[in-house]
Amino acid sequence: MKEKQKIYRFLTGVDDADFCHRVTEALSKGWELHGSPSLAYDGTAGVMKCGQAVVKYVEPFDYSRDVMLGEK
Repeated sequence: MKEKQKIYRFLTGVDDADFCHRVTEALSKGWELHGSPSLAYDGTAGVMKCGQAVVKYVEPFDYSRDVMLGEK
């Protein structure tokens, strides 16, 4: 039996409720937080932006750059 394969995503966006919903949606689909969130001020847009890495273990598959990780 093959071990599960770990996949990784980094979610980014403006620090607002929509971003929080995107992270919560990922968590509800089996993704787990990986590390701490990051925050940075975008002076051009005048907003705070944030990012959060998430990981998930899935059945092994042949990886390619065409894989839609958010759909795994």
